[in-house]
Amino acid sequence: MNSEERIAKALEVSTDTRAFEMGRDNLCLAPALYKRFFGEHKAVVVADRNTWKAAGERVFAHFTDAGIPTEKFLFEEDEFHADWDHIETLDKVLDESGAVAVSVGSGTINDLCKLCSHHHKQSYLTIPTAASVDGYTSFGASITYQNSKQTFDCPAPVAVLADTAVLAAAPKDMTAAGYADLAAKVPAGGEWIIADLVGSEPIIPEAWHVLQDDLDSLLSDPEGVAAGKPEAVGALFEGLILSGFAMQAARSSRPASCCDHLFSHILDMTHHRYKGKFVSHGFQVAIGTLTMCRVFEKFYKVDVDAIDVDACVAAWPTLEQEQARALEIFKDFPSPRLGYDNISKKYSSPEKVRGELLALKKDWPGLKAKLKAQVWPYEKMKECFRIVGAPYEPEHIGVTPEWVSSVFPVVQLMRYRYNLLDLAKRGGFYDEIVL
Repeated sequence: MNSEERIAKALEVSTDTRAFEMGRDNLCLAPALYKRFFGEHKAVVVADRNTWKAAGERVFAHFTDAGIPTEKFLFEEDEFHADWDHIETLDKVLDESGAVAVSVGSGTINDLCKLCSHHHKQSYLTIPTAASVDGYTSFGASITYQNSKQTFDCPAPVAVLADTAVLAAAPKDMTAAGYADLAAKVPAGGEWIIADLVGSEPIIPEAWHVLQDDLDSLLSDPEGVAAGKPEAVGALFEGLILSGFAMQAARSSRPASCCDHLFSHILDMTHHRYKGKFVSHGFQVAIGTLTMCRVFEKFYKVDVDAIDVDACVAAWPTLEQEQARALEIFKDFPSPRLGYDNISKKYSSPEKVRGELLALKKDWPGLKAKLKAQVWPYEKMKECFRIVGAPYEPEHIGVTPEWVSSVFPVVQLMRYRYNLLDLAKRGGFYDEIVL
């Protein structure tokens, strides 16, 4: 299937986004695309100082030349993230202007525009400036609120306009971060297969196929991505957009993330910095992705046939015991009740645990083969990250292997989504697979 066919098929399953235009030097199409959905309604171009230079100034000029009433709003900070105070700022801008947001930027600006547009019961146009994240077309915005990284339900943009020349000219570390974010869908897909097996979150075919059918090919040219070739960066960006469409179809981030992203959430919530700066989402996720590739390789070596289901069920803790464990693990965390709240949602009764383990034992040969076909070997993923310029050792983002090992209990409990570590706890092989 070629790119046009993939995008056309993806738009059929998307619930929010009605148009996606990608090409070289195509920012001039912005006014017509905007008028298609918003007519002559007033617009506000939202950017930061860097993205204003990259594309925002030209977009603003095209809008004014087309006779669309247009304002601009720039985030002036040298470094900022999707925190709630910025939501309040942009909400006020939309309140006072009465305008529709035109997001010109990368993940942070897009998420801010997404949630604020939802607050104002309207959609928006997004014009990405880097192939750095998969959130452009995702359902939901990832915002830090009350010391917790949370995904707020809100619709994706109605339209996306991507200029491959702009994307290819983005800083190389942003593009490398996007490659790592897309690569995270490899182990995330493996964990969704497991969740489907145990009946926790069944695979949604339209959400699965829109991304996973072509994921390997969209990740197949790390050399081209590293060199900034527009066609390679365009393929990477297409994969990121398809990931967002998959999330729209699923109405959740299940198709795009699982444990791989949770290592990043921990770093965000603890305000981790390396060499005085925050580490990008994609670079954090790179380490989580590599970590989970290694965990899967350890999982394949577990003697599943030897699991004593009766003994596992008999040893299974009560909900109260799990809640107490969560409170202890999270006692010094910025959000102390996060683990408690999520284990309360995803706790399985002893009989449910029995069913999950019986399903694992019954389907193990087929499951193992399916997972090996889905999840790349650790060394393959590591080499691709090395080529593209993404981190491939924990030290590259300012953490240690010991830190990675220490946060597994937090990763297992911090989200209600069923993951491989949950299954390992049930089957008594958790200590065999964690690093």
